[in-house]
Amino acid sequence: MSNSPDVNRQFLTRFAWLSIVAALVTIGLKTAAYFITGSVGLLSDAVESLVNLVGGIMALAMLTVAARPADEDHAYGHGKAEYFSSGVEGGLILVAAISIAVAAVMRLITPRPLEAVGHGLLVSVAASVVNLVVALVILRAGRKHNSITLEANAHHLLTDVWTSVGVIGGVGLVALTRWLWLDPVVALLVAANIVWTGIQIVRRSIAGLMDIALPAGDMIAVRKVLQTYEQMGIQFHALRSRQSGARKFVSTHVLVPGDWTVQRGHELLDKIEADIRRVLPDSVVFTHLESLDDPASWDDETFEGG
Repeated sequence: MSNSPDVNRQFLTRFAWLSIVAALVTIGLKTAAYFITGSVGLLSDAVESLVNLVGGIMALAMLTVAARPADEDHAYGHGKAEYFSSGVEGGLILVAAISIAVAAVMRLITPRPLEAVGHGLLVSVAASVVNLVVALVILRAGRKHNSITLEANAHHLLTDVWTSVGVIGGVGLVALTRWLWLDPVVALLVAANIVWTGIQIVRRSIAGLMDIALPAGDMIAVRKVLQTYEQMGIQFHALRSRQSGARKFVSTHVLVPGDWTVQRGHELLDKIEADIRRVLPDSVVFTHLESLDDPASWDDETFEGG
């Protein structure tokens, strides 16, 4: 038996549009800050915002695909499209980090004094505030609606915020100390931070595409549900789980006394599935009824995922 929630997630694309608008605004502001000051650190910040724009467009496309209902060719829905979006965004983050590092090394080799630092920093701070507000809104939506695409996009924006904080601090130190090498060094540190974030996002995307089991907390909640029925003499095995975008999948074999009627077994499975969906909202639950008295029921007893 199974139950598949019919959830319309098309509305999540509005958050991708918000990310795109924020990226366009911050690209303009940070590029202006770079031309005002000539800081390679601020240039690195602008480059990352360009990646934010591409990531936002990718998120919009994949959220649109993921919102499509299941069909004959995609019986389990289109939720995995979100992993492609977050994977691409993670890859773009890594590309941006390489670009920043190259620009920083060139500036280390050929230092250049900064100009109009105060005005440039004010513009950069304004861009950071835009990113921070948008990132928090998108992150909240991503967690509420269990969207890895929105979470990846929000974390990227938050990385951009912390990047900007570091760059602003570095440029400020250059203005105070006249140590021109600080600007490219800060840019290199920014690149390293971006690489770390990109790797984490890519790893999470790969885990989703590889059908890794649900998080430990989710599986503990499922096992607690099953334990309440085990006290009634019901047994379970072959517990498996995976996640596809926002939708979680759980399956298990339910073993009942052999003299039970089909109706009684059916009613039990309905209750078990409902209880699991209660602790794991928006989950799809598959159960398979077997007899405790049939030796064949125990053939896959040792196969338990999650």
